[in-house]
Amino acid sequence: MKISYNWLKQFIKTDWTSEQTSELLTDLGLEVEVVEKYQSIKGGLEGVVVGHVLTCEKHPDADRLKVTTVNVGLEAPIQIVCGAANVAAGQKVPVATIGTILYDKDGAEFTIKKGKIRGQESHGMICAEDELGLGTSHDGIMVLAEDLVPGTPASEVFQIANDEVFEIGLTPNRADAMSHFGTARDLRAGMLQRGVNVELITPSVSNFRVDMRTLKIDVNVEDNHLAPRYCGVTISGISVHESPNWLKDRLKAIGLTPKNNIVDVTNYVLHELGQPLHAFDAAKINGKIIVKTAEEGTKFVTLDDVERTLHKEDLMICDEKGPLCIAGVFGGKKSGVSEGTTTIFLESAYFDPVSIRKTAKRHQLSTDASFRFERGIDPTITEYALKRAALLIQEVAGGKITSDVVEVYPKKVEDFSVLLNFSHVSKIIGQEISKDTIKKILVSLDIKVNSVSDSGLGLTIPAYRVDVQREIDVIEEILRVYGYNNINFSKKFNATVANSPRTEDYKVQNTIASQLNSQGFHEMMANSLTTAAYAKLSTSLKEEHNVSMLNPLSSDLATLRQSLLFSGLEAVSYNINRRNSDLKLFEFGKTYHKYLNGYEEHKHLSLLISGNRNKESWTSAQKTTDFFLLKGYVKAILSRLGIEKISNAPVQSDIYSEGTAITYNNDILVEMGVIKKPILKHFGIKQDVYYADFNWDLVLKIITGKIKYTEIPKYPEVRRDLALLIDEKTTYESIFNLAKQTEKSLLKDINLFDVYQGDKLPEGKKSYALSFTIQDNSKTLTDAQIDKIMSKLQQTFETELGATLR
Repeated sequence: MKISYNWLKQFIKTDWTSEQTSELLTDLGLEVEVVEKYQSIKGGLEGVVVGHVLTCEKHPDADRLKVTTVNVGLEAPIQIVCGAANVAAGQKVPVATIGTILYDKDGAEFTIKKGKIRGQESHGMICAEDELGLGTSHDGIMVLAEDLVPGTPASEVFQIANDEVFEIGLTPNRADAMSHFGTARDLRAGMLQRGVNVELITPSVSNFRVDMRTLKIDVNVEDNHLAPRYCGVTISGISVHESPNWLKDRLKAIGLTPKNNIVDVTNYVLHELGQPLHAFDAAKINGKIIVKTAEEGTKFVTLDDVERTLHKEDLMICDEKGPLCIAGVFGGKKSGVSEGTTTIFLESAYFDPVSIRKTAKRHQLSTDASFRFERGIDPTITEYALKRAALLIQEVAGGKITSDVVEVYPKKVEDFSVLLNFSHVSKIIGQEISKDTIKKILVSLDIKVNSVSDSGLGLTIPAYRVDVQREIDVIEEILRVYGYNNINFSKKFNATVANSPRTEDYKVQNTIASQLNSQGFHEMMANSLTTAAYAKLSTSLKEEHNVSMLNPLSSDLATLRQSLLFSGLEAVSYNINRRNSDLKLFEFGKTYHKYLNGYEEHKHLSLLISGNRNKESWTSAQKTTDFFLLKGYVKAILSRLGIEKISNAPVQSDIYSEGTAITYNNDILVEMGVIKKPILKHFGIKQDVYYADFNWDLVLKIITGKIKYTEIPKYPEVRRDLALLIDEKTTYESIFNLAKQTEKSLLKDINLFDVYQGDKLPEGKKSYALSFTIQDNSKTLTDAQIDKIMSKLQQTFETELGATLR
């Protein structure tokens, strides 16, 4: 938000510097991020003075140049070579002296230097209006009034506006400060607390009067909840044209582009008082004004020439033939003020903040008006702002007030009542503040003290302070005006060391995150809000289980996610589209579900891998990621956590084209596999994506804080290999389980190191090459023992699986 210091001083008379004021505003919570200088003409015409042309002679060596002597207020005249055809002796002209910086039409600066032109010295430049930024004409030099004194700064002649502009980082809760008046109101409270007694000056509307009652436009508000207060008045006989310089300078200083005098006045009052206004061309209003919600699907063209489809909840300003304006958001093309407008209907209203915010988000419109309405404006100044704007319009555009103020305000917006306990103030702030100081601060904030007791105060909070409705809010107001820097604090430093177990969630997360980082994974954090449509991508997710937001920012952020997969795929798609296709991502996050008996949330760890395993290198061939790589990462996590008693089970989710599940005591611990192509297509992903989903809540239940230590075996291990010809439907898991059951004590490890299927094998067969690691922790194994174990394993495979040795 931009605040003009000159404008601010119209409300508070102060001689403080901008640095002092910005420091106080920041202390009050209105953080001044930067203070910028504003000049109505870039450079402020510094170095440009009034000159008196004493002589003007033809240049001896150039037909189109003239040599002049000019009095610029110095002891002696200066010589300037000028190429303008209209320069003549006796003229008063603007002169840019040596060292003056001017700007061209593109904003590039150039410096006036002493030089020679065709052998004649030139000590400045006599300027045209475009060279000074005062206009676009370059027909010749500017000729000024004859009564001007040579040496007078041009900034005084042309009344260059100089201002300082505060860029305030306004927090969303401070709707009351979204104007120059609101900022001044806060500034006054801060200055009073610091012993500077100032008065808050408000613009007078005492001159407002009805000139004639010739054009009354009735107003019908169909929904008083959406439009609690609505005012309007007609002004006839106006002339739409360019605004005067003072008005344009005010708007330009805060970054607004002037349009015409009517629109500029509405913008001026908006930023002055914080009350949005809208002017309709009264000639284009058919019958009366009707404030109502739109019919679903109605087409409406806004001021930006965009045709929009209205929603049934959009509040509209209509006449008897149709919509004229999206209430509180954006005007309509057909009813807007144009150069031919002579009569207007001026609107000032208070609209429901939630309704305006929904409409603005729905149509992706963010205007100065909607920005204020959706945060909550002051309902008490609606009529006052209307009169203020009407008087300004009469000042800059002429015209007469041709109707009484039409007002629809059936139920007054009430102030808030709060009880303040003195002991709570001291407890929260951590310091005793005198009761008189508290009352003084509250009064300076327009908070009315209704009752006083030894224990506290009964307060009435003005309706425009929508962020102050509780006792704690009042205490915050007291503290920010009193000054955070005025609160004493102890020099003693107290610290508490918490003794948390090794199985604390954040510790386990850090352990696994570090492990995944070392394996080349990047951690991601996706928004928990997503679109409800994702539930349709899998039958294992139900739309009725979606947890929907009551006031969503958009349809894409309307629902809490049921799965981490889809937000993860959004990240995968985003990276692939930016030529980063080799991905390893993980995320710790929660999913949210609605059931008949209430709401549930569950924590998960998700892994996503896609593309190549490693970066391209001349030392190794490129190899793509696959399911077994993902499975290896999963097993490494379980191993790191000490989770051993696990089993494999069929995957239950239909998001996988192929996959498996790991269970613990029949509970699903991890699901992993290859994501189905149709799901990937929805996100525009053409390469395979492998996904693992950990039930992190179950992980935390399983793990223990105990660490098991095992002595390194003293006796050697022995490896033996078998090449088995087996049925192609036989799985490695079945071989693994059979081997473990056959030799439980001495068989330490089994590894599948080769798989072959081809023409040289019988149909329906495949070959597995397996290694078996055998070890006895108490003695060295003999050949007889090893052969006996291998023979037993071979016999078991032949009997149970129909395997044969190759």
